[in-house]
Parts: sequence; C-alpha cells; structure tokens
Amino acid sequence: MSEGKARIAILGASGYTGSELVRLLARHPRVEIVALTADRKAGQAMAEVFPQFATLVLPKLVTIDEVDWSGVDLAFCALPHGTTQQVIKRVFETAPHIKMVDLSADFRLRDPGVYEQWYGHPHQALELQQEAVYGVVELYRSDIRKARLVANPGCYTTTAILPVVPLIEAGAIEPDQIVVDAKSGVTGAGRSAKESLLYAEVTDGMHAYGVGSHRHMAELDQEYSKAAGRTVVPSFTPHLIPMSRGIYATIYVKTAAGVGVDGVHRVLADFYRGEPFVHVLPLGQVPQSRFVKGSNMCFIGVIKDRAADRVIVISTTDNLVKGASGQAVQSMNLVLGFPETTGLEQIALFP
Repeated sequence: MSEGKARIAILGASGYTGSELVRLLARHPRVEIVALTADRKAGQAMAEVFPQFATLVLPKLVTIDEVDWSGVDLAFCALPHGTTQQVIKRVFETAPHIKMVDLSADFRLRDPGVYEQWYGHPHQALELQQEAVYGVVELYRSDIRKARLVANPGCYTTTAILPVVPLIEAGAIEPDQIVVDAKSGVTGAGRSAKESLLYAEVTDGMHAYGVGSHRHMAELDQEYSKAAGRTVVPSFTPHLIPMSRGIYATIYVKTAAGVGVDGVHRVLADFYRGEPFVHVLPLGQVPQSRFVKGSNMCFIGVIKDRAADRVIVISTTDNLVKGASGQAVQSMNLVLGFPETTGLEQIALFP
C-alpha cells in the first residue's frame, strides 16, 4: 500500500456508478485511486468525461488491459452485465491477491441455473460464483469481511430487501403476500444513449417497465426464500419516474396472526437499532426520496393500512449510493478492515 493507503482501481469509470465511486473515494482518507478504466474513452482525463472532477488529480482513463494489477489492492467492477465474469476471472488469474467488489449482476445469483434462466446464457465463472458473497452489508457483514469477491446487490433489491427480510425472518409477515411497487430515477438505466431515456421521453410522465419479468425479481426470490427457508415468489413492478436519482419502494405486506402494525414497526426498529445507514422512522411517518438523495442512507417507514392484517412499508434509497456505489464502498471498508462508515457519512442533499 502507498503511504499506508489501499490502492484502488475502478473498472468502468465513465458510467454513473463509476463516477459515483470516484466522488466517494476521492476524499476517502484510507485509499488512493490508482487506475480508472473506460474502453471507449481510454486516453481521456476523467475531467473530460465528468467536469466536476476538474480540481482533482486522477489517473487517466485506460483500457482494462493497460492496468498494472501488481499495484492494485482492490478493484471495483462497474461494467455492464454479462461482461464481468470473464474480466474478473482474468484479473484473479493475473493477480490472485486482489479483492473485488462487482457492481454488475454477474455474481449476485447463487444458483447458476437461475442465472442462466434470467440472463440467457451459462455462467462463465462457476468457481468464482461459489465464493462470491452477496453484498447487503446489514445482512452479510461477517461474510463480507472475509470475502475476496463481493457481489453488490441491485438498487431495487437493496431497497426492497432491507425492510422485508427482517420481517420474514421474524415470522412477522406472510411470505406469500408481498407486493413491491417500486419507482426509480433515470440514472438507474445507466449512461448509454437510449431513445427511451431522452428528456422528452421521460419528463412529465411515468411508466412501468419489465412488468412481470424484471431481472431483479431473481434477487428478491433468492433473498426472501433464504429468509423464509422455503420458496417465496413476491410480486414486483418497477416504474421509471422523471428524476435523476432515487429508488422509492412501496411494499404491501400481510401480517402474521397477532402481529399488527406495531409489531412490524418493532421488528424493524429493533433489527436496525445502531445501524449507521438504515433509519426506521417513527410509526406512521412517511419517508421521502429527498431525505436520502446523495447519501448512503435507507429510510424506512411503517404505516397502518385500512385492513387490520395489512401494513404498508415504504423504503427509499439513492440508487447511485446505497443502491450501488455507496454500498460497494461500505463493503470495501469491511474487506480492507477500515471502519465501515469511512467516506460515507455525507448528509442528504436537500433541497
């Protein structure tokens, strides 16, 4: 390590999650960014791609093949889905000492057969899949500390897993009666040019997409089923809304006999007491996405429904921070033995 700092590479630095990693790590006191990759923009300065970094001294963007892996301690992979398995496999063959945090979906699903079903091709690194740790820090903290490869969860799934898994584990809700209605800002679709993401196509309206087939369903199935000890298949519908960042999930649950809204709130408040990045609001208070914008926080609200056995749980995160790069840095801190909150204590941007 250079001057006691961990040497960090960011693969795919020209995307939104890559730039968010740079924003979070640029002032991190325990790391030094030594490599940034972006194949199509190789040779450019980071400030040419993202002018907000003009005052920082950062490495130039290079191709992955140009990285000197002997000088890297940990790498973040912010590459498109389907490309990361082979990349990480090659990096580990070249430099087995490196730790990896992968922000794609390539290692999130523990069952390779389920991966092939949802992503349409066989898994290309089965031996690495066996060692990958799913990176919801609040649920897998001890495993992440020992991991060489962390599979960062999706933004929708982080927002829907944090409030629901503790309720399933506690037997507070009926696992077969979970409905997740979630909204995402436009950055959740990435930075590549797409007609459907043009300003005129997105503003002044909203729409559902991936209805009945969104790939994040597989992560919800996996984590909810693990919590229940049996197969759970929740309903999940994502929507695109005209804001730049944020996830807002309204989750409808049916309580177990005798639990009620007070019991649901108590389970979540007890589970997350002392957690630095998950805040359970007072009973009946509704969170807003602006409460967490730019921060690594997840805010959770519990509200009584009209029916005595139904409860509405609302969860919100910033899709680029707690839903992606912030949670990835949280995992990095654990993997490298740093205090978990280092570099992540930003207060939300409001207004």
